[in-house]
Amino acid sequence: MSHSTLMEFEAVYPELLQFLTSPKADQPEPVEALDHLQKVIEYNVPFGKKIRGMSVVRAYEHIIEEPTEEDLALARVIGWCVELLQASALILDDIMDNSETRRGQICWYKKEDIGMLAINDGVLMHQVLYIVLQKYIRDKPYYVDIMDLFLKIQYQTSLGQYLDLSTASADGKPDYTRFTMARYSYISTWKTSFYTFYLPVAAALYMAGIQDDTSHSNAKTILFKIGHFCQVQDDYLDCFGDPSVTGKIGTDIQDSKCSWLMVNALKMASPEQIQIMKDNYGSWDEARVAKVKKVFSDLDLQGLYRDFEETSYNELVDLIASETGKVPKQIFLDFVTKLYKRDK
Repeated sequence: MSHSTLMEFEAVYPELLQFLTSPKADQPEPVEALDHLQKVIEYNVPFGKKIRGMSVVRAYEHIIEEPTEEDLALARVIGWCVELLQASALILDDIMDNSETRRGQICWYKKEDIGMLAINDGVLMHQVLYIVLQKYIRDKPYYVDIMDLFLKIQYQTSLGQYLDLSTASADGKPDYTRFTMARYSYISTWKTSFYTFYLPVAAALYMAGIQDDTSHSNAKTILFKIGHFCQVQDDYLDCFGDPSVTGKIGTDIQDSKCSWLMVNALKMASPEQIQIMKDNYGSWDEARVAKVKKVFSDLDLQGLYRDFEETSYNELVDLIASETGKVPKQIFLDFVTKLYKRDK
């Protein structure tokens, strides 16, 4: 079996960048706009971990025993389209969350010459992935399935983003009646699981000609549980992670997010601790944020998280072992192995 490397995946990027930022012969785009597009892509796309993009390639390699180099090249292209979708989501998410840093550098919208122009840049980044798909796989039998997949995932992720942002009431204060584990599970599925885990695997399945509902449904069952695992980790690292390692300064407390930490804290805390959290949650004042974090620490949410991580990992391994469908188990194990004990 061929095993594509990150270096091979990254080697595709310059070709895609040149294609996207060069005027097209049939209807040449304005050079000024293309120059700006190049800046947007170069700043926001190539510096992530590239796990989502590489997952398309690795999933395809697990399904097809002897993939051709041509098909692997197309899997890498589709993988970069996943990275473009990710970059688009992050640009817009950072604006909505008022974030400061992303991937170890200042957020795109925070740059002095960008500001709210970043909203259009986020939309533009999403649109260009369809230009790439049209160029590279238009004559392939799975073209419609892949296009349909990206469109559906964008819709589903946008619904999840709404759920994530709508925990405040009409006056802007946190609505704690919405801080439930049921709502949190919806957020983890719709905001994270669809585009982070199902999208790359489904793209590989369609490339391999696996279209039946049963295979895709079985994959979703496992991938959504992995997505929940991943979202809880993100929430923990947002609060307790080292920004020099994660590359991002967490803002979940400031943004009144329905995070795994806050949902559990509200269940575990004393009336006095609940009042402290309610008095300070949603504030951008550092002293007030620190009060919330102290309650989290006093409740030993770090220990609760460590227990959750260990239990979830073992449950996922057992669930994957019981899978008997067409989707190779190693696809799921790759995700779980990468996530287990991660610190960024």
